Amino acid sequence: MKTFLGIAGTVLVIAAAYFGMYRGWRNRQARQSELAPLPEVPVQTSGDKTRGVEGVYVATTSAGDWMDRIAVHELGVRSTADLAVSEAGLIFHRQGAADVFIPADHLTAVRTDRGIAGKVTAEKSGLVVVTWSHDGKELDTGFRPRRKADTAPLTESIATLIGAEQS
Repeated sequence: MKTFLGIAGTVLVIAAAYFGMYRGWRNRQARQSELAPLPEVPVQTSGDKTRGVEGVYVATTSAGDWMDRIAVHELGVRSTADLAVSEAGLIFHRQGAADVFIPADHLTAVRTDRGIAGKVTAEKSGLVVVTWSHDGKELDTGFRPRRKADTAPLTESIATLIGAEQS
């Protein structure tokens, strides 16, 4: 009988924790519901499909607050992705979640960093973090390239794109 009560108690505690996390996520989505829909991903023909850098789309947060994850529009969903850089902007082709398009004229900065909500790396420059504006709000989006050697070229290509837009 003691074993049954112990197991039942443990199951109840785990269920309560999951329910609390679910409610917290739903409340976050409700607080952020006023954020406008994301820009449409440009239609690409088979000839201009750009293959990007493979990695992980980590999350989007409020700029400067690496723990304030954006929950609406699937921006808080971590997923395997590739990041394509083009003159139009950045496209995160995500598996299991909607693609995210950041127009070039919305980009304001790029840097490497150690962490963002959902991922902290051992190395100081493990993530590429892009700062951009959307609907009057500054956002940071984190991406972890699969290969460390891709980090510097990716950061440079995004910085070049930002520089070209600001000229």
